[in-house]
Order: sequence, then C-alpha cells, then structure tokens
Amino acid sequence: MKKLIVIIFIAALAFPVFAQTKPCSSPEASQFDFWVGNWDLTWNDSVKGTNTITKIMDGCAVHEQFSDPKNNGKGESWSMYNVQKGKWQQTWIDNSGNYMLFEGGMKNGNMELSFEQPGKDGKVVIMSMLYYNITANEFDWDWRSSNDNGKTWTSKWKIHYKRKTAETR
Repeated sequence: MKKLIVIIFIAALAFPVFAQTKPCSSPEASQFDFWVGNWDLTWNDSVKGTNTITKIMDGCAVHEQFSDPKNNGKGESWSMYNVQKGKWQQTWIDNSGNYMLFEGGMKNGNMELSFEQPGKDGKVVIMSMLYYNITANEFDWDWRSSNDNGKTWTSKWKIHYKRKTAETR
C-alpha cells in the first residue's frame, strides 16, 4: 500500500510539469516558420509555380503543396523537428514517382536538408536543399548535389520564392 501511495504522490507532482509542456514548443521547432505562407515561385527567370506551406498537427509539422503548372508537376512534403535526433526531417513525394527522406536544420541563418544516395559510379552523392537569403517576404532555394562529401556543390535547380502580395508581412 505504501508503494502505491508513493507512486500516486510522484505522479501527482509530475503531472503539472507534463500538462504545461506544449509539444513542439522548442525554439528549433519554429525554425521553418519563415517558410509558412503562400508563395509565388520563379526559376530560369521565366518559369512560374506556387507553393503553399502550412503548419499542421497543432503546430508540430509543416506541410508543403508545390505546383509547377507548366510541367504539370505536383509534390507534397511533411516536415517536423525531431527532438530525439535534434534535426529536422522531411518526407517528399511527387507525381513523378519520387520519394525522398531529408534531414538537417538551420545553420548560419540558412536551412539545409539533405540525404545520401548512390551515384552512377557507385560513390555516395549528397543531395541537398538549401534555403538562403531568407527575409520575411522572399528567399532563395537551391537543389544541389555533391560528389565529394560536401566539399563542392553543383546547383541543379534554383528557385526564387516571393510571398504572395496579400500576405506581405
């Protein structure tokens, strides 16, 4: 009986601590907030697309809905800060059959997410998304690859994001 009383007492003391802790409330869990909103996208100086980014799951996740009308490209991602790993993780799928799992985080004011895959020669290739030049209403995104463990990078696709006018912060 004493053990039961001690367990109940400890649980009663701990409950207010757990009740006050909000999931996903760490500062790191807000690092992708710059991305939330409705965006007009431009690449190759003329191709246009859109991207709608929302916070979902009570603010614990970031959901992306990408559209490239010219090429009928559509894709979605789900991102979340994984407290156990101390990293952001993102799952991407699209109507080209791509499925990619990224990890990374904010470094020196830039968000970078990446993954490794085997190259044609069997060596590891790092694929990376770099979000940079981040301001309240625009930023740049670079899809790039490295064949030498990140020493040098080759840009594959650069996109300029501009927040839709009605949403200007």
